[in-house]
Amino acid sequence: MSVLFAVFLGLLQGLTEFLPVSSSGHLSILQNFFGMSDIEHSHMLFDVLLHLGTLISVLIVYRKDIAAMLRELFLLCAEALGLKKRESYIGLEDETRKGGPSRRLMLLILVATLPLIAVLPVKDLVEKLYYKTWFIGLALLITGCLLYISDRVVAGKKNERNATLGNALAIGCFQALAVIPGLSRSGSTISAGIFSGCRREFAVKFSFLLSVPAVLGANILSIADAAKAGVDVSLLPAYLAGMAAAAVSGCAAIKLVGMLAARGKFGGFAYYCWAVGLVTIIAAFIV
Repeated sequence: MSVLFAVFLGLLQGLTEFLPVSSSGHLSILQNFFGMSDIEHSHMLFDVLLHLGTLISVLIVYRKDIAAMLRELFLLCAEALGLKKRESYIGLEDETRKGGPSRRLMLLILVATLPLIAVLPVKDLVEKLYYKTWFIGLALLITGCLLYISDRVVAGKKNERNATLGNALAIGCFQALAVIPGLSRSGSTISAGIFSGCRREFAVKFSFLLSVPAVLGANILSIADAAKAGVDVSLLPAYLAGMAAAAVSGCAAIKLVGMLAARGKFGGFAYYCWAVGLVTIIAAFIV
């Protein structure tokens, strides 16, 4: 793998991970149509580093929110161990308590992450879908429909102060479904947040913060497999260049999505998903 090709894949990963167009779907289409090697299996460490690059993007853009949530996590642990007096944080009436919204946001993200557990028993079945190109095209069409509808939903007012556990669980269920290639994780979760009555800006922030435990957990599970497969040291410069490209393009994509979502401009991505999905389905039956 050349450095240039690694950078290309890194840019593609960073953009498609956060733009609502499905990174897994795009990579699978490239692999299935153009005979590219299966990055996830032939270059396991590179796949892990690409996802680490996108994780770094979220950590950079939302560093203040993440730092506040980590602080609240430590305080919550201290309260549970009796090292600190327990404070009421679940109620919404105490808006003045420092860190209250951050603690609620952390709890909402934890709840929204739970549905991913249900995916583990069907992990092998989901992986087989990566090689069914027509199915990926169909999933892209569905993604486009979600984005198109979310553009036309009246903006809600919920944020970390008044979103419910039910809202978080609904968003988490959409994230679990988005393990299907072609269903955009960001597009599905942002749309779910908007459907749940969240402010568009909060739906975007919640979606990207929700990716942190998901990507971190997936990377931890993949590291052991990557270690067993072995590492070609000569490819490390290319791998690291790809990771850096994923981090840079990821930051740009997060900013772009936030700006477009705030203006209710997801429609452009819907048309893109429909076009790519339709072409993919037609090509799958012709090629």
